[in-house]
Amino acid sequence: MRVLLTALGVGLLLAGCGQGGSGESDSFPVKIKPEILDDGTGVLRKGNGAEPGTLDPHKAQGVPAANILRDIYEGLISEEPDGTIEPGGAESWEISEDRKTYTFKLREDAVWSNGEPVRAEDYAYGLRRTVDPATGSVYASILAPIENAEAIIAGDKAPDTLGVTAVDEFTLEIRLKAPTPYFLGLLTHSTTYPLYRPAVEEHGDQFTQPGNAVTNGAYLLKEWVVASEIVLEANPDYWDADNVGVGRVEYYPIENTSSELKRYQAGELDWTGSVPIPQLETVRTHVPDQLKTKPSLSNYYYGLNVTREPFRDSPELRQALSMAIDREVIVEKITRGNEIPAYQWVPPVVSDYQGARLAYADMPQEQRNARARELYAEAGYGEDNPLTVEIRYNTLEAHKKIASVIASMWQNVLGVDVELVNEEWKVFLQNVSERRVTEVFRAGWVGDYDDPYTFLELLHSDFGINGAGYSNPEYDALLNKASRMPGGEQRQSVLREAEAMLLADHPVIPVFFGTSKTLIKPYVKGYVGNPMSHYYSKDFRIEPADDSPAQ
Repeated sequence: MRVLLTALGVGLLLAGCGQGGSGESDSFPVKIKPEILDDGTGVLRKGNGAEPGTLDPHKAQGVPAANILRDIYEGLISEEPDGTIEPGGAESWEISEDRKTYTFKLREDAVWSNGEPVRAEDYAYGLRRTVDPATGSVYASILAPIENAEAIIAGDKAPDTLGVTAVDEFTLEIRLKAPTPYFLGLLTHSTTYPLYRPAVEEHGDQFTQPGNAVTNGAYLLKEWVVASEIVLEANPDYWDADNVGVGRVEYYPIENTSSELKRYQAGELDWTGSVPIPQLETVRTHVPDQLKTKPSLSNYYYGLNVTREPFRDSPELRQALSMAIDREVIVEKITRGNEIPAYQWVPPVVSDYQGARLAYADMPQEQRNARARELYAEAGYGEDNPLTVEIRYNTLEAHKKIASVIASMWQNVLGVDVELVNEEWKVFLQNVSERRVTEVFRAGWVGDYDDPYTFLELLHSDFGINGAGYSNPEYDALLNKASRMPGGEQRQSVLREAEAMLLADHPVIPVFFGTSKTLIKPYVKGYVGNPMSHYYSKDFRIEPADDSPAQ
């Protein structure tokens, strides 16, 4: 679909997103009736966005897969409902004086779903598997702080040289190349999860399927019907089974947020993955107690494929497109969920960090537009030679709405001819990763831990999901330097310098910093918002009121 919107068209589009626009209604019925199992525990039914591409913890990408993996596996470190770290598979740990060696004492009562003990070697195997080039993990670089990880990922050393050792059956030692202040938080990521090696070797890629999967988390994978549902059941052998509050979890892959909302209203869902923009005001009006919003450790951005034309050798064009986007309009008229216009790369909710900002952050939009037109002309484009470009986005109404508005801004300010390309999640991820056909793509990043590095690393030339293809040796050197520094202002200064360099090069266009928006039924207890939106189903419980009529 090629987008050629006039200024009037933009106005109509924005009007359709405001209060009283499409989707508004005087009534908003919501069925309040939980599903209770025979043993008295409840069922948690969750909308989960796109269909996961895989449930291999070392290969999976995206939030939908991460939500499920968090339930069926357990890493060394887990998280409390507010996002602070707590013991997981490791009941305790010690850190050496030089902060380069971590020694974890595992729980001796933790078992795999087949009854076998979870041993230190299972964690070591998982970590080695992630960095092994044969695995093809796009997140392998997240383990770069571990001794020899980078050399293994590059193919220069064998996986068994990774700085991890099973000291004994229940003691794991991890050696780092340098002090890493965020390391414990990193260990909540699925790339660090253990695996039961015999299951992987017996079933190959099918070890993730029901009946084959041997897991160590609070839930067991019981059913996976593609494009329909993924069903988990509480693991009776989980070491903390007595405190698991939900007996069954049902994940539904629903990419259409309006359809998800209707299923929530009909009583088929207890938890939505998001809230459709056109109905946000209706939700706020009718069920404000069910709407949960929280500033999130995330950014929403547009990536520019700098490995091919038209962006490869044109920083002027990249900056022109960034300056022509009116971020205030997008957050005030489109998303309308307390998002923050983004003029830096690292979200402001990251602790103890004051980031760099785009040079034109404080410039009025009129002046930005004028400068954007000058840069556009310097790049060789104009009325007689307009830029023609594609914006790719994965299926979601909000992404389409934002892409349409940005396309119209680019056309009205610069005269750009934009085609919108909507792709299913797996196809979208593959195209962004391969960078063969992408020009502009929408993206978002939720931090894996509370540190600027989790955002800045995304654009490191060696990072597996650097969709923009950005490669700047000076930027990489700054990140490599910061990765070897202890916490403190000196490290923050190096990271800030890297962020300023990234913003000046414009391989990505920050649009806004996000807020999580979800609907949760009142009988779902235990919700505490956290900025990373990391939720473990075991922390919730279903407590219906004695009288729970539909609203």
